[in-house]
Amino acid sequence: MIVLDTNIVLDAFVFNDPATQPLKLALAAKKIQWIATKAMRDELARVLGYPKIVVRLAFYQRTAADVLAQFDGQAQWFDAARKASVTCRDPDDQKFIDLAVAHKATLLSKDRAVLCMEKRLLALDVRAYTAINFVAKQKSLSAAHPGSGRPCADA
Repeated sequence: MIVLDTNIVLDAFVFNDPATQPLKLALAAKKIQWIATKAMRDELARVLGYPKIVVRLAFYQRTAADVLAQFDGQAQWFDAARKASVTCRDPDDQKFIDLAVAHKATLLSKDRAVLCMEKRLLALDVRAYTAINFVAKQKSLSAAHPGSGRPCADA
């Protein structure tokens, strides 16, 4: 299972960041189970309306509806999780941590407030990565276990 914070979703489905391409392929092929909550979708919808993001959507010839449709089509809905035993400095990121901890899911984020919690999250069986580090980890696992059929062993 994997939890994607809003910036990772934007990188993947708005900015088409090359670091997210393996993630997008794995999601499309259903090799990774992306879990999310209504609050996460609501945050994405709100961010897609920010003036700077609207300009980027137009540049990449995307619409907010396109991005939300990808979210809806690929994420599996879960109820909001209870507050985890660890607290993020940024309250906006707590919902991602709570869900990842509740389901022992991998958490992809670019947010320093989340990534600085890596050791505390690992103690709760949650791995926190940036998209590029997640891809590198998956490649190293695939190289170590060729043909294992589990390209996303940490997810």
